[in-house]
Amino acid sequence: MNDESTIYVLDTNILLHEPFAFLSFQEHDVVIPMTVLEELDSIKDRNKDVSRDARVAIRALEDTLVDATPEEVLAGVPIPTQSETQKQPGHLAIFNDFNLEQKAGDLSPNENDNRIINTALYLQENRKDKRVVLVTKDINMRLKGKGAGLAFVEDYRTDQLVDDIKFLTKGYHKFEGDFWPQIDNCESETNGRYTQHILDKNLIPAAFVNEYLIDEAETFAGKIVSVDDEKMAVMDLGHERLMGRNAWGIHPKNIYQGMAMDALLDPDIDLVILTGPAGCGKTLLALASALEMVVERGLYDKIIVTRSTPEIAESIGFLPGTEEEKMAPWLAAITDSLEVLHKQDESMSGSMNYIMEKANIQFKSVNFMRGRSIQNAVVLLDECQNLTAAQLKTIITRCGEGTKLICSGNLAQIDSNYLTALTSGLTYIVERFKNYPGSATINLNGVVRSSLAQFAEENL
Repeated sequence: MNDESTIYVLDTNILLHEPFAFLSFQEHDVVIPMTVLEELDSIKDRNKDVSRDARVAIRALEDTLVDATPEEVLAGVPIPTQSETQKQPGHLAIFNDFNLEQKAGDLSPNENDNRIINTALYLQENRKDKRVVLVTKDINMRLKGKGAGLAFVEDYRTDQLVDDIKFLTKGYHKFEGDFWPQIDNCESETNGRYTQHILDKNLIPAAFVNEYLIDEAETFAGKIVSVDDEKMAVMDLGHERLMGRNAWGIHPKNIYQGMAMDALLDPDIDLVILTGPAGCGKTLLALASALEMVVERGLYDKIIVTRSTPEIAESIGFLPGTEEEKMAPWLAAITDSLEVLHKQDESMSGSMNYIMEKANIQFKSVNFMRGRSIQNAVVLLDECQNLTAAQLKTIITRCGEGTKLICSGNLAQIDSNYLTALTSGLTYIVERFKNYPGSATINLNGVVRSSLAQFAEENL
């Protein structure tokens, strides 16, 4: 193995989180304890989505080690170079931790986590020319590793684009007080019914296209339409005009919903990401806008509603009926929103059935989206916080010509054991798409469901 690199000992949850993670350490060496392979083997046959990741990880390891002799596997096999800047290959080795003799200070080998920690302790003791790092997403295991004497214990962070969720872009910039007194240089030009202002980029150094500008005095609302090194062009939307947006009989209840509705109804924006607490109106706004664009404006042919099924039901096969009927319990948020939109109708159920047929609303499971190509549709992807970056990539790359994708989620309500707010696919796409001119992100700041929901969001 290479003598000038770090040795990374990987825990099982790293390979479940990202099956190709062992390729990400560039010229450094990666050690997979035998216990990790055993855990992957036991997980691969489970009836859960994570079993697919286990199988992918096993196949990826096999592809790397397929031509190696047993001696080479133990000593370290060169890992394919992943980057042009990488000077030399790293190495991948399997470590037989079952043969480790227990010494004073070692943890009891009766638990899998302990055997993985003991592997790192052994390498730290016997490879003093190396920096040995245990990599795990398990906080308790990191604490145990430190307590057992490991000098270096880390989380896996290559897919973590922000260090704190509060740094995540909100999709708008709010100015204190009145907007205009804070502006020094401004050139304006009117084109049709809209006015554009050319402002200094120094006003917002980290400005992106399709971000909104609002102020506390409610005198100004605008959207950034272009940015260069020195200037940015802002379309003057007007606070009243934003609040006057209308979709399927729904009007914004606050300026955040106004910005969201503006982005949702803009046919030039292919991806709209809605984040925010429970009860802020994400699903209702998305559905109302989708119905407006499909039924009233005829911009799209159909609405496809999808979401990740909870881990307890990764396989929806146990439910009776067709795929659409199986998905209905997980998509109740959509049918609830449809009821709200049509509660004034003489026959609510009749209206709902008519609209679901008229708008060609289809319920699909994320698990069945791979391999499809979706054309001329509005895709509503609910509960995005429970998806990994890889799952979201699968869905986004399904979107063909003339398709608009609306992703919504609440980072405070992650149900997956393998994701945190920082590693959620929702966080990942917000950061990755913030400078893509065909996308907009809106953080719906404020609960409008009820005073009870708002108090719960703030105090529980």
